[in-house]
Amino acid sequence: MTDYRGLTWEHPRGTVALRAAASHFSAEAHEHTLTWDSQPLEGFESHPIGELCERYDLVVLDHPHLGDALESDALRPLDELLPPAVLQEWRTAVVGSAARSYTVDGRLWAAPLDVATQVAALHRASGLEPPRTWPQALEAAGTVPSALSLAGPHALLTYFSLCVALGDAPDSRGTAAPLTTAATGVEALEMMRAFLDRCDPATATLNPIALLEQVADGRIAYCPFVYGYVNYASAEGSPVRFADVPRCRPGGRLGSVLGGTGLAVSRRTPVTEELAGHIAWLLSDEAQRDHLPRYEGQPARREAWTDPGVNERAGHFYTDTLATTESAWVRPRHPGYTRFQQAASELLRSGLLLGRPAVELYGDLEDLQRGTVLRDGGVAATAGGAVARKAVS
Repeated sequence: MTDYRGLTWEHPRGTVALRAAASHFSAEAHEHTLTWDSQPLEGFESHPIGELCERYDLVVLDHPHLGDALESDALRPLDELLPPAVLQEWRTAVVGSAARSYTVDGRLWAAPLDVATQVAALHRASGLEPPRTWPQALEAAGTVPSALSLAGPHALLTYFSLCVALGDAPDSRGTAAPLTTAATGVEALEMMRAFLDRCDPATATLNPIALLEQVADGRIAYCPFVYGYVNYASAEGSPVRFADVPRCRPGGRLGSVLGGTGLAVSRRTPVTEELAGHIAWLLSDEAQRDHLPRYEGQPARREAWTDPGVNERAGHFYTDTLATTESAWVRPRHPGYTRFQQAASELLRSGLLLGRPAVELYGDLEDLQRGTVLRDGGVAATAGGAVARKAVS
């Protein structure tokens, strides 16, 4: 008998469906058990996966953590546990780049369990129609209470989304090359500044869950880029409406940064046939179209996202945001990226709130990323937003 323990993130979308499935798994005749612990969203976004895999058999993670996780040899590739046909079926069945985001060196390192990306969120009673262009988004921010997602890593992710929408997706190779051209980076920062000038600066400290709570109660009427949570659309009479993000160029790309979650297996875990079967079932059409939506989960498979019944019960969350989700950009997955993501977001958030010139912020951001990639600076952002460097050791 094996007592498996997993770690997910503390929100109904991250816990309820997994715990319900684990209860059934533990009750089956094989006598193995599975228990799910949870951690706050901030831990999910930043806690090193290598450390978690020393304590847990299964870990729900975000794809940018793969670089550090693989460098520490913390994960087992799923091709060691499941038939190639199963993994290939997942790759074609899930929405957008979800499977690709967990693929490194041709191997799948986490099951694409849940798909999310930055989408627009609106308070239904505001009467606001989803802005389709950035000028319309700025106009909306001047007429209804609005917010820009900046807390935790989200200042950088909002910046990346605007760069993608401007037609200059950031370089994700993990080299010392610039992330974007200066023209794109400065324009994106000026766009963020213009929107933020129309917002209550107190919202800059709110993570996506807290932002959506305020959209639900009407304190915020519009947020152009925030990670979508079906839970806020599926409640009967839900006051939250989700939509595609605004375009920044006529006919341009819907800029958004892929999120969601993958289910990974610790390198130290003895995987039984029963556990491998349970992981495969969680990605099956049955589980994704029935079990996850029934238990507050957010599926990854396209069949669920396009199912009329699933959409009816979800306030049309899936069909209303599918175009953005299908085109979402995959973040870097090289070692050190998550450290850069946190530091860079603090740099941008502090700089924007303090009114620092966009040209200066862009330069500091590129210096920060170059130092992180080259591993020659111990780069970190101070609370005031300045960049600090240690001597090369």
